[in-house]
Amino acid sequence: MPKERLYIFDTTLRDGAQTAGIEFSLEDKISIAGLLEQLGVDYIEGGYPGANPVDTEFFEHKRTKRAKFTAFGMTKRAGRSAANDPGIQALLNSRADATCFVAKTWDHQVKTALEIGLDDNLENLRDTVAAAVAAGKEALIDCEHFFDGFKSNPDYALSCVKTALDAGARWVVLCDTNGGTMPSEVRDIVGKVLAVAPGDHLGIHAHDDTGQAVANTLAAIEAGVRQIQGTLNGIGERCGNANLITIIPTLVLKPLFADRFETNIDAARLERLTQISRAFDDRLNRAPQRQAPYVGASAFATKAGIHASALLKDFSSYEHVPPESVGNERAIMVSQQAGKSNLLTALARHDIVLAKDDPRLEKLLATVKEREARGYSYDGADASFAVLAHEVLGTLPSYFTVENYRASVERRHNAQGEEITVTEAVVKIRVAGELLMSVAEGNGPVNALDLAMRKDLGKYSSRIEDLELVDFKVRILDGGTGAVTRVLVESRDGTGERWYTIGVSPNIIDASFEALYESITYKLLKTEAAQGTTEKVA
Repeated sequence: MPKERLYIFDTTLRDGAQTAGIEFSLEDKISIAGLLEQLGVDYIEGGYPGANPVDTEFFEHKRTKRAKFTAFGMTKRAGRSAANDPGIQALLNSRADATCFVAKTWDHQVKTALEIGLDDNLENLRDTVAAAVAAGKEALIDCEHFFDGFKSNPDYALSCVKTALDAGARWVVLCDTNGGTMPSEVRDIVGKVLAVAPGDHLGIHAHDDTGQAVANTLAAIEAGVRQIQGTLNGIGERCGNANLITIIPTLVLKPLFADRFETNIDAARLERLTQISRAFDDRLNRAPQRQAPYVGASAFATKAGIHASALLKDFSSYEHVPPESVGNERAIMVSQQAGKSNLLTALARHDIVLAKDDPRLEKLLATVKEREARGYSYDGADASFAVLAHEVLGTLPSYFTVENYRASVERRHNAQGEEITVTEAVVKIRVAGELLMSVAEGNGPVNALDLAMRKDLGKYSSRIEDLELVDFKVRILDGGTGAVTRVLVESRDGTGERWYTIGVSPNIIDASFEALYESITYKLLKTEAAQGTTEKVA
């Protein structure tokens, strides 16, 4: 019997951006969209073009290769046509493949918030969807406060669903906007919606205010919806949104769902789940939640004792899924064996192939664990992992060595009497026995060091001409006078590839320099691989 298709709609870049303390830059959005493409979601909702400069610029180019690039906005304003509504036109003129419009479906809000008649709201909804379809966009409607609206006036809530579908909407999404609906209520109400709408045109968008967003989403799927909306790591306003990092492996691995449904996320993509979740947290400059289901560091951890000894004999009794199926690893204090399979997978991403019994693998595993204990995190810095792996395995070419460097910051008054800050960096590098010294001024010590390092790299200079520092994030791992600083640097080159390197030190400049050094080293490794000259590990 063929399986039914489920569609994953990610709202991290729009709904997740409403999380307190999170502000996505353009580079953040581009990078996160790349993570979502790796994961294999079907839709990536990128934001609201026209609402702010970042979102507007983000939608000037198509940012996805496979997922449907989706813009978000509101239905047209009352009293004007869709053609004369700037908000609608910003969406329709963007590079988005699909447009998701939020619509009021609770009669109370239509009357009090929009201050229009119920029929006028339906007309706005109908005209908006029709305009999107006419413009060649796939149209989606997010039915705001749908479950509250249904409880208040079920006939009107259902009329909103039917109006959207009749106008040509591909999906009508039922939103638990305040997160207060119970799973049993979700199941019951979705069942009633199916009387006017087919399940393969319905979606669910749950908030987590009662801690039940995942449960409500799964209940909606069981009841009949076929599109699932949520965010990476469950970020979102107030208490967050349905967590796709929890929902996706449940759909793919649990027989209750896996036997009936299929998604675009196969076993190979699912094995990247933990890495993607932690890389996303690194991008947000926050610590991953250790007890997060499936991907947390403690998700498959067992303390020494009766459970640990039993676990060594029968893993399946104490683990609801194999940890490697989601890219995680079991943590047992008496054994490091479990980490090898993950390490082999990570090495394969960089075309490094080792046998599982290769003694160098044990050495690399021990090195990674030791460095992570000091504050390094390679889930979000894959380029640094590649450099470390080549170094430990003895396959890292000696491109250049840094003899010494110096960075200085001076605040002074210029000729006009204005107070300015001048930053200068001096770097001495030895390439093929030749000592090269470069001096550069920059916008801060990290930028100055970056410019100085790349100013003259001898015979390698031409190979890093298109290298560019894109982003720089700092996190303090420990407080106090001996605080450990972690620096994450994002780089890119002319091929469009982006990579991340990491540095850790009590000194922020040392940590930054380490990350910059490894970024250049990775770029040189990359150019050699492109030329087919990188040494392969047999």
